[in-house]
Amino acid sequence: MNEPEIIRHSDAGALADSVALKLVNMIVQAESDRREFHLVLTGGGIGIRALEAVHDHSKEAGMNWSHVHLWWGDERFLPNKDPERNETQACEALIDRIPIPSRNVHPMPASDGMDGDHIEHAATRYGRELAVAARGQGPVPVFDVCLLGVGPDAHVASLFPGLPGVREDEASVTAVYDSPKPPPRRITLTLSSIRASREVWVLASGEGKAEAVRLGLAGGDVDEAPVAGARGSERTVFWLDEDAASRL
Repeated sequence: MNEPEIIRHSDAGALADSVALKLVNMIVQAESDRREFHLVLTGGGIGIRALEAVHDHSKEAGMNWSHVHLWWGDERFLPNKDPERNETQACEALIDRIPIPSRNVHPMPASDGMDGDHIEHAATRYGRELAVAARGQGPVPVFDVCLLGVGPDAHVASLFPGLPGVREDEASVTAVYDSPKPPPRRITLTLSSIRASREVWVLASGEGKAEAVRLGLAGGDVDEAPVAGARGSERTVFWLDEDAASRL
């Protein structure tokens, strides 16, 4: 796996703005190249703050969204529109405010969707949707950028230390039943799907994330620190504010 890069900013606001500006520039370039852009979204405070900044920069740039596809790295298995769902928060911060075709937005299933309360069926169906978008080139499309937050326990997406999903290497998407962080049931991309990304960006803000960042950059045992396995095929970037970088 490639050696991660570190980009440091003074605070969370500057960090979110920088991430957003870089994303918008990459999306504009993809349009110039006449190709689709596949982006994996993350939740969490800094992730949603970055999406709010994406809205502002994309509006300033007059950006076209028709070639952009939005995916999720993980989701809480809760009813549609539940305020705790990453999708709900992303819609409020960005999606409901931009002219993106609805067919280009690919949320993970909700617990009151067509699969009902069957989380395994829901995870399988999302895996199939990813496979269709990959057009026979693999289990998932080649994501241009995968945004990931990181927890104080060094989890990414809903891949938590010690849980079996961290070592899942056959499925592109897996169900989580016993998340230590509520709610217990979640759907998540596996590490193999995350690694299908050209670029993986880990976003971390605050001193509480500093040890997780250190473990992620050290590249140790993914069972103990799943963030250590989050790497892009071409580039991996840890976007940090000074507090999150305090143990480097």
